[in-house]
Amino acid sequence: MDNAEVAKLLYEMAYMLEFKGENVFKIKAYQKAARHIEELEEDLNVLCKKDDLAHIPGVGEAIEAKIKEMLETGTFMAYEELRHTIPEKIEEITAVQGIGPRTAYLLYTKLGVKDLKGLLRAAEEHRIRRIPGMGVKMEENVLIAAKRQFAEGNTGRFPLGLALPIAEEISRKLVDGELIREVQIAGSIRRWKETVGDIDLIACSNEPERAIEAFTLMDNVQEILEKGTTKGSVIYKEHIQVDMRIVKDDSFGSLLQHFTGSKDHNVKLRNIALAKGLHLSEYGLKNVETGEQMPFSAEEQQYEMLGLQFIPPELREDRGEIEAAMQRKIPRLIEIGDIKGDLHVHSNWSDGRNTIKEMALAARALGYEYIAITDHSGSSRIASGLSEKRLMEHVKEIEQLNASIDGIRILSGTECDILPNGTLDYGDDLLEQLDIVVVAVHGAVEQDSKTMTKRIVTALENEHVHILAHPTGRKFGKRLPFEMDMKKIMEAALEFGKVLEINSSPQRLDLNGNYAMMAMEMGIKLAINTDAHSPDQFANIRYGVGTARRAWVKPADVVNTLDLKELCKLLGIP
Repeated sequence: MDNAEVAKLLYEMAYMLEFKGENVFKIKAYQKAARHIEELEEDLNVLCKKDDLAHIPGVGEAIEAKIKEMLETGTFMAYEELRHTIPEKIEEITAVQGIGPRTAYLLYTKLGVKDLKGLLRAAEEHRIRRIPGMGVKMEENVLIAAKRQFAEGNTGRFPLGLALPIAEEISRKLVDGELIREVQIAGSIRRWKETVGDIDLIACSNEPERAIEAFTLMDNVQEILEKGTTKGSVIYKEHIQVDMRIVKDDSFGSLLQHFTGSKDHNVKLRNIALAKGLHLSEYGLKNVETGEQMPFSAEEQQYEMLGLQFIPPELREDRGEIEAAMQRKIPRLIEIGDIKGDLHVHSNWSDGRNTIKEMALAARALGYEYIAITDHSGSSRIASGLSEKRLMEHVKEIEQLNASIDGIRILSGTECDILPNGTLDYGDDLLEQLDIVVVAVHGAVEQDSKTMTKRIVTALENEHVHILAHPTGRKFGKRLPFEMDMKKIMEAALEFGKVLEINSSPQRLDLNGNYAMMAMEMGIKLAINTDAHSPDQFANIRYGVGTARRAWVKPADVVNTLDLKELCKLLGIP
């Protein structure tokens, strides 16, 4: 184990002790030891061999024994014994606003509440108010917070679309070129995971203590959790935890790689290093025999030293990327620059904010060759969907704009509702007059799996359909994915030659990475679209591309990497 992993287990031990209402001094002892271990520049494994663990501040005889046990076995007995007395999903409960570890333990012991669903039931059944000291008001507050948490699918994690802009905002605030020269976002954000637990930042500074001070004094810091010599931790706006570590320039790549993760990826890297007589940690590689430490200023150097092709952060999940890197078979993944157009865009004809011309000119400014204006069909009344008459007027305006605007082709299209029985909102006679037909489910979203699956498959059988938009229908903070059989839907898409969309809206990211990989492996073509309702939303393409990269998607797998001529040939557009 490395320093960070030892510290993590000690922090978890403190959390579990707090959950069970143990002695506060014991809890703080674990927290203090963990904090000092995080800030150590020396490798714990080396200190252990030198019998120097006791010199670490906060490490007494009892914790020293546990550290030795962790370094030998990867865990320690007291941790394992305590872990088995605590519900696996207890963090779902403590993620609810107003519930700390001790309240969660009370709910567990008195009411048997083990997860978020159990908490909701207890509040709805008015059982929380019966616990002495809680009462009706607290029960009402818990119910409101738990419902919000459940709707968001948020068990202590934050959507990428919320966390990434905050991480970028903080980075911009901190980099001044003098005190802090560079800040890089690490962790699951850098791997473009759709939800993240916190924000990890790696920074370069010659004055680490002053840099940490500046970090903790930023605007929008709600609480300072830790302020050490090389690490700071705060609660920032939106109640998200942000950790920043300061590192020397020559170790920047090593620390960035380590804290980018994932844990499973890093464990496998360490095993490769050991086989070469090297020890891998956040400080780089160390020769086990000579003790020579080799820090790396760039990640690429570290991967090369291990005999591996560089692995993009999005792939670092131990899903075959290391084996591929050993054989130099990591493919060139899709990049934003590969996208040549957007096939799902809205204008003020329906629920967009800008004219068709404004959206087209904005797309042209990005270097796009084409854009499909796919305003909603009539059944989407809340989105000002187009009647059949207005659809034909829509087509006519696009024809006129194409005659007057150079440098981009505007494709006439629709985002046509799939009605509850699987038929489409427009008839075939109208659909065949459009360049591109995008279909999607918007209403009757509570259908059971069998009904929803049949509904979508029926729509995909229509010869005029090109793309299934946001296939699972999920919206972070609003709606969970539809009940549906995705395998059957993908089989239908393959059979009928349909394209599945990766919707880049930060509220959707749909398809997700797992489904996108499944579609690609089956041979189904993908489209990465923004579902933009205004020009600024074209920038969301980065979320879709990040999701696609997690799925190992290559440019050839995506239809809107084709130039205009190739796209028209593929989709049968005149």
